Amino acid sequence: MRILLVEDDDLLAQAVATALTKQNYVVDIAADGEAGWELISVCNYDLILLDVILPKLDGISLCRQLRQSGHQMLILLLTAKDTKTDKVIGLDAGADDYVVKPFDFQELSARIRALLRRGNTSLPPILEWGSLCLDPSTCEVTYADIVLNLTAKEFSLLDLFLRNNQRIFSRSAIVDQLWSAEKDPPEENTIKSHIKSLRQKLKAAGANYDFIETVYGMGYRLKALSNEQKCQKDQQETDLKQQKTLLATIAQQREIFKVKVGSRITVLNLAADALRRGTLDVELRQKAEQEAHKLAGSLGSFGFPKGSLLANEIEDVFQNLKSTSQAKCFDLDKLLIKLQRELEKTPVEQIQNLLLVISNDRQVVEELIKEAENQELQVKIATNLTTARNIIPSLNPDVVLLDLDIHKDSLKLLTELSQRSATLGGTPSPLPEIPVLVFTERNNFSYRVEVARAGGRAFLQKSMPPSQILESVSQILQQTCITEARVMVVDDDSQTLTFIQQSLEPLGLTLKTLEDSRYFWDNLTEFSPDLLILDVEMPHINGIELCQVVRNDPYYKFLPVLFLVDNLNTDIVEQIFAIGADDCISKTAKNSQLITRVLNRLKRT
Repeated sequence: MRILLVEDDDLLAQAVATALTKQNYVVDIAADGEAGWELISVCNYDLILLDVILPKLDGISLCRQLRQSGHQMLILLLTAKDTKTDKVIGLDAGADDYVVKPFDFQELSARIRALLRRGNTSLPPILEWGSLCLDPSTCEVTYADIVLNLTAKEFSLLDLFLRNNQRIFSRSAIVDQLWSAEKDPPEENTIKSHIKSLRQKLKAAGANYDFIETVYGMGYRLKALSNEQKCQKDQQETDLKQQKTLLATIAQQREIFKVKVGSRITVLNLAADALRRGTLDVELRQKAEQEAHKLAGSLGSFGFPKGSLLANEIEDVFQNLKSTSQAKCFDLDKLLIKLQRELEKTPVEQIQNLLLVISNDRQVVEELIKEAENQELQVKIATNLTTARNIIPSLNPDVVLLDLDIHKDSLKLLTELSQRSATLGGTPSPLPEIPVLVFTERNNFSYRVEVARAGGRAFLQKSMPPSQILESVSQILQQTCITEARVMVVDDDSQTLTFIQQSLEPLGLTLKTLEDSRYFWDNLTEFSPDLLILDVEMPHINGIELCQVVRNDPYYKFLPVLFLVDNLNTDIVEQIFAIGADDCISKTAKNSQLITRVLNRLKRT
């Protein structure tokens, strides 16, 4: 297969081309729309990867020009994030699909495979699965040459399974496919009845009763044939090898990208310096805007999703730079510091969060599984409390959604998961708390209080749409992702600093400790913390004076400040809050109290 990649970001283009070449595609690269048009004029391509924003001739115009000229090759658009207009216009111009930048390399590869299958493979006139044959043109179905007399819905069901013989269909998916035109969708028992009748007719013709098998908690699919199972295993092994090769290639390209990306950061820093001095000209501003745009589209693909967001903000600053102000200079400097900090981190892989749903309500569970696919959540199901207790230690889920109507002891499990000081399956667990959201049909106030006391993080109704339930799950997951925060502690007592380090570093927080307050400013600007912890009484410059310095600075004036005090007397507390402190805690507080106050402050921030 021959692919043309039209992309002006040379680093991203080379990485994509290398990854696709490893998968046995022939890849050509064009850096602008006109060069792409010239290559298309002399070469035959099966697919074109087309960036929307291109020099000389933009992607939408090139796409429209290709379709108007009669070219029928597949076109996959690479669009900037949140540009819905580009997607709509691109599809109307003749594109077959789109991927949003920054994209995941594996997702891009999967989209390309799907498009190529769609563009080069037509459905056979007769659908076959072992001894079963279905002729769409005559609506005749036979099994081992025995004609099956099927109803219209039974025929449609079998046709659906044969055309998608690797897919599992939930009842709701079957309704969407076969009952979409009807006003009132059928009851759950109606689907079961059609499946049961179809199984009986197949069995009467000589097939096994479970020719259409039930996948518990998910739906129905055709049962794999014995030789089909072997082919599937071989295909899985091949896919696994290809995936390993792709991941290795991505890792290699990521390192090349990290080495070369420094030149783009240099352009942004030069533009920021010129802006600060008031000498930023149009040419340098446009160059900085272009480099920021390229970084926004590529950083996420190389494992720096936050870097893409920061680059997008930097691009916005340069785009909307109608006048120079000190505030804009501060904002730009802050964004550049954060971007450079992100690039120093180890790139993150795209790992799905794991949600454990504890419920025996099949309909609700199926709807949640379907919706979770859209939100890139991995879901595991436990249908009773015993199973949940047994699998939690090995699964170690990121969050639990607990059906309180499943058993009278559901609140007990909620307490265990929230505290984790109780036992799971009879074994003491030192693991950290697992956030638990509950959903139920009950809605009285006293029950809400019980859930809150047991440690529940959200009280949801079963009648809520699955998307709204999973939105609450996502919010809880975001609240728990504070381990990347940076905390700076200033205290002249080395024992206090050691105590704080031992308390906070196991949480994954990055700490900077300082005993001599005279070096405060240099350390603050270099470290750029997310939270500042100050001792009140220190020689040379005390904590109250340091807090005033922070609050007087436009760049750091909103930095959260937590004070350590020897005595929580009224005068001291009033004084520290008067100068802008966010919180205070006694130096004699327990380890758990310090952790709670720090984490709560970071979550609010």
